[in-house]
Amino acid sequence: MHLPLDMPAQLPLEQLRCGFAALPPVPDTDGSLTMIVCRTVGGGRKLPTRAQLDIDNGLVGDRWSASPTRNFDAQITVMRHDVAKLVANGQPLEMFGDNLLVDLDISVRNLPAGSRLRLGEVLVEVTPEPHTGCGKFMQRFGRDALRFTALREWREQRLRGVHVRVVESGQVRCGDAIAVISRGAAH
Repeated sequence: MHLPLDMPAQLPLEQLRCGFAALPPVPDTDGSLTMIVCRTVGGGRKLPTRAQLDIDNGLVGDRWSASPTRNFDAQITVMRHDVAKLVANGQPLEMFGDNLLVDLDISVRNLPAGSRLRLGEVLVEVTPEPHTGCGKFMQRFGRDALRFTALREWREQRLRGVHVRVVESGQVRCGDAIAVISRGAAH
């Protein structure tokens, strides 16, 4: 699937703020994996129901592993499913390009850098690499969506997502439980 870069239905900032404030709480210790997105070279997306996460290659088949400048602190991107759904406003969630959508609190308070999570068979660690929106994010979801994910009042929530790296390789499946194994040192 190739994604268009100019989808309609972009929400204004105030609607995003109100929508986020109205979201129900997400689990802080035991969550779940709701979606896997594999980005192909050339901009396409695949939505496997299971995937291999590997120490050296990240999400196997994702374009990250083909990059000559692989940054292991940005190996896999994770975003809250409910926040993605809010920002997308009916658009396909795979447009974000985040590898894993989760039902889990990914805030700095809950998962500081160094925190370890068990996803299915895989152990991942939250990295200190910031995950911010880019030009494509703004083009797909609008300037207000980019501003929303960077608002000072919610910056610690990591609304745009977080990076993780694989510590122990294995399989993950949509619906797998996510358990917080340990939390890194708080800032």
